[in-house]
Amino acid sequence: MKQRHHENPAIAITVGDCNGVGPEVVLKSIAHPAVRRMCRPVLVGPSSVFLYYAERLNVPLEMRRFLDIGPLPKPSSVVPLVETSPLPRSAITPGKISETAGATATAAIEKAVRLVLTGVAAGMVTAPVSKLAMAMAGVAFPGQTEMLQRLTSSPHVAMMLVSATMRVGLVTIHIPINKVSETISRALLRERIEVVHEALRNDWLIRKPKLAVLGLNPHAGEGGGIGTEDQMVIEPVIRELRSHRLSIEGPFPADSFFGRYEPNIYDAVIAMYHDQGLIPLKMSSFGAAVNVSAGLNIVRTSPDHGTAFDIAGKGIAKPDSMIEAIKAAATNA
Repeated sequence: MKQRHHENPAIAITVGDCNGVGPEVVLKSIAHPAVRRMCRPVLVGPSSVFLYYAERLNVPLEMRRFLDIGPLPKPSSVVPLVETSPLPRSAITPGKISETAGATATAAIEKAVRLVLTGVAAGMVTAPVSKLAMAMAGVAFPGQTEMLQRLTSSPHVAMMLVSATMRVGLVTIHIPINKVSETISRALLRERIEVVHEALRNDWLIRKPKLAVLGLNPHAGEGGGIGTEDQMVIEPVIRELRSHRLSIEGPFPADSFFGRYEPNIYDAVIAMYHDQGLIPLKMSSFGAAVNVSAGLNIVRTSPDHGTAFDIAGKGIAKPDSMIEAIKAAATNA
């Protein structure tokens, strides 16, 4: 992401699931010199969580608490924290999925959105959450992208994962694999492609983006012999968008496309479902890629990994992707 609208922008960073690695990678990231040069981090969540992990992991933290949304102090070594609902330390249980952690993560997302919509922050970064914990807390959305779309009243959003060598946009996101085929319609496919195309033009300043579209079925349907979606849904949309002067090719069989993949031939790849696009990207760039919400009315990024409950609280989580996510948000804010 190449545009920059604010110098030293305030970036709201949510706590994520308090029992996962989110608080750890956030604390490590905001101490990184490159992050502090590029933005003013603003923590969002219960102060008890960040203090707990700072002490447990021996990570330095100078923090000033704010109980409500309002003007931030001038930049300094002290990190502002906007409180959500108080959380007792007894509720912080690294490695455990809990309703309380889901509710805490949700409250932080909602408050960070308000910080950006009111202009207090210029963008936001979300730490990893547990979809199960959020569901236990009554959240009706399958993921943060869908939740943020509703909170920001953004009509059209596409989830993108971006690395130094690849950009992938997803047509379907957090749905079971047996729902993918029935979910992909011409309208949805056209919408996702157009959102990614506009993001490439507006956020990455690529004047005429070139897109590759993957097929849904093995061998891209092999002429209708292995499913009809590639011929009946994907190909007509590609033809239509070509007639509107978009540079777009496909549908490509996903296995051979990634087997021959070379950077810089295409500006983005459109994948039909989550793992189709993210497995190859993470094989080459795990820990260094960034999740970008293309089309969202605000700037939002997140790291390329999840809660990693198995290593939560052990001090071994790597902050690399979170650092990149914060830098990406600051660059585009």
